[in-house]
Order: sequence, then C-alpha cells, then structure tokens
Amino acid sequence: MARQQTKARGYKGPGKSASRARFTTGAAVVGVIVVAAAIAWFAYRAAADKPGEQFADLGNEHIQAASDPHAAYNSDPPTSGPHLPYIAPWGIHTRPIPLELQVHNLEDGGVVVQYNCECPELAEKLRAIVRKYDKHVLLAPYPGMKTRIALTAWTRLDRFEEFDEKRIVRFIEAYRGIDHHKR
Repeated sequence: MARQQTKARGYKGPGKSASRARFTTGAAVVGVIVVAAAIAWFAYRAAADKPGEQFADLGNEHIQAASDPHAAYNSDPPTSGPHLPYIAPWGIHTRPIPLELQVHNLEDGGVVVQYNCECPELAEKLRAIVRKYDKHVLLAPYPGMKTRIALTAWTRLDRFEEFDEKRIVRFIEAYRGIDHHKR
C-alpha cells in the first residue's frame, strides 16, 4: 500500500533516478577524457612544431676550466651539459668559442649561431641577423663542424648547409631568452 501511495504522488522508482545519475556521471567522464585528449594533442603539436632536433638534457654541472675532464656531449655543437661558470659576451665573435663556454650561454637563454667555412658573404649575412639582438644571441666560427651552419639552444640543434634567414630567425625567436637553470 505504501508503495502505491508513493507512486501516486509522482515517485518514479529507483530505476530512472539511478539511470539519470549514471548518464550524468558518464557524460562528465567522457567530457574530461575529451578535454585531456585535446590538451595532450595541442601540447604534442606545439612540441612537434618547434624548430631543430631535440637532444636529451645532460644537466648543467659547472666545471672550472675547459680542460677539466667531463662527460661527453651528446651533440656537436653541444646543447647542454658540463660548462664553465661564466658566459661569453653576447654578440659577434671572430674566433671559435670553447664548447664548455657556449653551453653556459645556452643555459642562460642563449642561442648560438655558428658557421664552418671561409665565407665572408655568409658570415656577413649571419652578422646582420645577430646584430638585431642586444643579448641572448651570439655568432662565432666553428671550424671542423660537419655542416656550414649550426644553431644551438638548450637541448635543441639545427644544422644545414645553405643560408636560410627565415629558418635562422624562427629558431632564435623560439628559444632566445628562456632560462634553463635548475632551481
């Protein structure tokens, strides 16, 4: 009798209420999954669209002299790893910069532009680009490098043979000024 009176007052029984709750919970779970997948996809695309090849981070150990023994770098030119406790001045250099010095510039948010050739015209084009930046970019020759041009940032390297201003500027703009000190 009590059950009949409850139904008469509009009670629909446990079936529909529980069903509605399951539907709402299911919709919420699906919504969370969709949002998480969208975030992951955009993060993946953002990382995939960054210029240069990525290398594993070798840390930021300080050494006192370039001649001190240290772990080998995993790229040439290096993109992270042991380095001197000071940086090279930003801007244009006419002599090669020791690898252990370059790496500290990278850690401090720098981009290093290097070339391997006796090529005054290429060097002048590279100087023109580097002059546009007051800090966090340096240019230097690197004899013995495998390619004519290399761009390095912390854990990133782009190597190529022919001058490509858009490619160089894109790399600089993507990584310049990003500090990589471990806190």
